[in-house]
Amino acid sequence: MRKTTDSPHSSTDVSEGKEKLRLKQEVGLISGVSLIAGTMIGSGIFMSPEWVLDHMRSPASSLLIWGACGLLGMFGALSYTELGTIIKESGGEYIYILRIFGSFPAFLVAYNSVILVRPAGLAAACLSFAEYAVAPFYPGCSSPPVVIKCTAAACILLLTIINCLNMRLATSVMNIFTAAKLLALLVIVVGGLVLLTRGQTQRFHSAFQNTTTGIRAVGVAFYQGLWSYNGWNNLNYVIEELKKPEVTLPRAVMIAIPLVTCLYLLVNMSYLAAMTPSELLSSGAVAATWEVNGLGSWAIGMAQLMSLFVALSMSGSSSGTFFTGGRVCYVVSREGHMPDILSMALMRCLIPSPALLFTSAMSLIMIISGNFTTIVNFFSLIAWFFYGMTISGLLYLKIKKPELPRSYKVPIIIPIIVLMPAVYLVLAPVIDQPQFEILYIILFTFSGVILYFSLVRFKCHPRFLQRVTLHLQLFLEVAPTTWDAN
Repeated sequence: MRKTTDSPHSSTDVSEGKEKLRLKQEVGLISGVSLIAGTMIGSGIFMSPEWVLDHMRSPASSLLIWGACGLLGMFGALSYTELGTIIKESGGEYIYILRIFGSFPAFLVAYNSVILVRPAGLAAACLSFAEYAVAPFYPGCSSPPVVIKCTAAACILLLTIINCLNMRLATSVMNIFTAAKLLALLVIVVGGLVLLTRGQTQRFHSAFQNTTTGIRAVGVAFYQGLWSYNGWNNLNYVIEELKKPEVTLPRAVMIAIPLVTCLYLLVNMSYLAAMTPSELLSSGAVAATWEVNGLGSWAIGMAQLMSLFVALSMSGSSSGTFFTGGRVCYVVSREGHMPDILSMALMRCLIPSPALLFTSAMSLIMIISGNFTTIVNFFSLIAWFFYGMTISGLLYLKIKKPELPRSYKVPIIIPIIVLMPAVYLVLAPVIDQPQFEILYIILFTFSGVILYFSLVRFKCHPRFLQRVTLHLQLFLEVAPTTWDAN
């Protein structure tokens, strides 16, 4: 797993002969917990409960699905934590696959991740935020798609400005949004506990009645639940910016994911205490319906409160997704799999602004040309394929290279448990209900094969690229960075 730094995109460096810059290690434990929990708590807990219940058909079985999804996310995060103590570099799945399996599969991961997966996650989160943010302005009717897309684009631009100005400002924004969304969920939890203490427990009588046993229904319910837990691996994308990563990474994981899992279970219990299963299934906005049923007379004049809370939650999730997405693009470029300009950072504040700008641009394109459902389909299939490859790499290291130094280890059964549902979530949509999105993904990946052999393997680079890189470097006031994993 020796690191190679031979970049296929050579460029003129305005700081040639000087010491290269390095990103600052400014992400502490609190910011690390916020980055994980803040990204995980997004639209899912406000939208997925009705779909999980719809497929499982009983309150108790839906709660089991939520708990099992949290356990799976915890197992995945613990597996990634061991990888993070072996390969102490930012980049997540890309850097792990590069160090374990080599350049070609890593390039395909990078190609899909930088251009599709990370921008898709950001675009989906911002579209969800926009839908709830503009809903109060269009009571009784659907919000115009143009307004939703413009609001989502404005959200991306605002996040770009914040993240390019100052990293401490960006982490502070994430911390504030995380606190706001935790407060919103605590309101729901406390309201549900009050209802339960008053005797509204009838929904939990015969709680397993009508539970479905179909494999496909259970699998789809898991799929909906796991979407709400997406973000459990976010801290692995920014390891180089962690303070004491060998300590901060495992501690943040062990705090954030159990916290989110407990909140999700309590929130679902609160939903079921305030609503009958039929009300929950027919609700287009679960949190808003809970507000009316759970708060009763207090809900008068507060119909827009939960829309605000949900919008804040999704905005915080967007911030975390953007923060990590730009770092993935930065690391991919630094390893020579994308143009060098994307691996540079602002000289005055050491922020990888070119990578952030590129991620922003790709997300804007997806918002203009796509919709939420299509974007999520792209994101989920490719993301779980990457997760499966990464977990396979950990199993390889545990079996073939047990002597590698690591400060944290997980039992081998844990990555095996994570790998099984990852394989299922990739194969099930292809076998059960193949869609055109799958064909698009295959064609896009094939174009990546062509680009790899032409640009990376045989290094057929356009000559104007050096001149463009130099001008962009001067215009953006950026310089190359370096990272020594030792």
